[in-house]
Amino acid sequence: MIELSNRKVGLIGNGSWATAIAKMLSKNLESFNWWVKDEYVKNHIEKNRHNPNYLTDAEFNPARLKISTDINEVVANSDIIFIVVPSIYVENCLSKLTISLKDKFIVTSIKGIIPNHYKAVGQYLFDEFNLKQEQLGIVSGPCHAEEVALERLSYLTIAALDENKAKIVSDCLAYDFINTKLSNDIFGTEYGAILKNIYAIAAGIAHGLGYGDNFQAVLMSNAIREMNSILKEVDKTKRKINDSAYLGDLLVTGYSNFSRNRMFGNMIGKGYTVKSTIMEMNMVAEGYYATKGVAIMNEGYKIKAPIIHAVYSILYEGQNAAKTMAKLSKKLD
Repeated sequence: MIELSNRKVGLIGNGSWATAIAKMLSKNLESFNWWVKDEYVKNHIEKNRHNPNYLTDAEFNPARLKISTDINEVVANSDIIFIVVPSIYVENCLSKLTISLKDKFIVTSIKGIIPNHYKAVGQYLFDEFNLKQEQLGIVSGPCHAEEVALERLSYLTIAALDENKAKIVSDCLAYDFINTKLSNDIFGTEYGAILKNIYAIAAGIAHGLGYGDNFQAVLMSNAIREMNSILKEVDKTKRKINDSAYLGDLLVTGYSNFSRNRMFGNMIGKGYTVKSTIMEMNMVAEGYYATKGVAIMNEGYKIKAPIIHAVYSILYEGQNAAKTMAKLSKKLD
């Protein structure tokens, strides 16, 4: 068992959300291991006390950071490992691992589907690294990286089957401006975080097309019902869909100007092509990749999911956004 007093924590990733996680860890731990992608990022953080590319206002004490570009070094020296890289990079990133994850507790905060495998990150880790469910923790919102950097009051849900381990993760992240809540719904929490990004793209498309607040409210109320139907099929764990991990995260991602998925959809609604939208954005919009993965997953479940179907038809089948959203509007209530 990992003892509270003897935590050896590692963080994999250096994007905006990974940097936000690093800020939380640095507030609670005397030191932690941090894998970043290259020497430039490593040297810049150590010298200038901030990430050169993301959340540049978040300042770190270099004395608390053990930064490395060697993922095996970080994993070997850590018992608890936060994996916080965009889903499209997970397979390549972890392909460099030669250290076993057998005795590690893995915490993911990746809100996407692994491309080509069409699996949530948790399921991918189970299959590829022979992890047990008891070894997995999930960190979900509602919580934007930008607001963490600004130290605005934010909320996290920590999901794990082992409550003791969930509490350890909570202690690593909780702070004056971070409230945490524990859950045992690892699959529901993870898939909820994936689905809300797709619904945020739908909200963004609607906004880009000129739909108003009234439609957005109806879209979000239908989205939470659609999410609930999918989560019931994914995992039978009892959950309150109105909890902040589900409804709260959906609302902030669908409405906030910080939401990259909403931004992605907004550009599509304004007439940008998918390719040009991806090129214009500096950060990964997980919902784009998740849309295809969830659509393929739903071929087995056959759940009625008109919002996801509409987003998929626009992003992957080249359907006209205005016509598609007009058709969708007639299916909502």
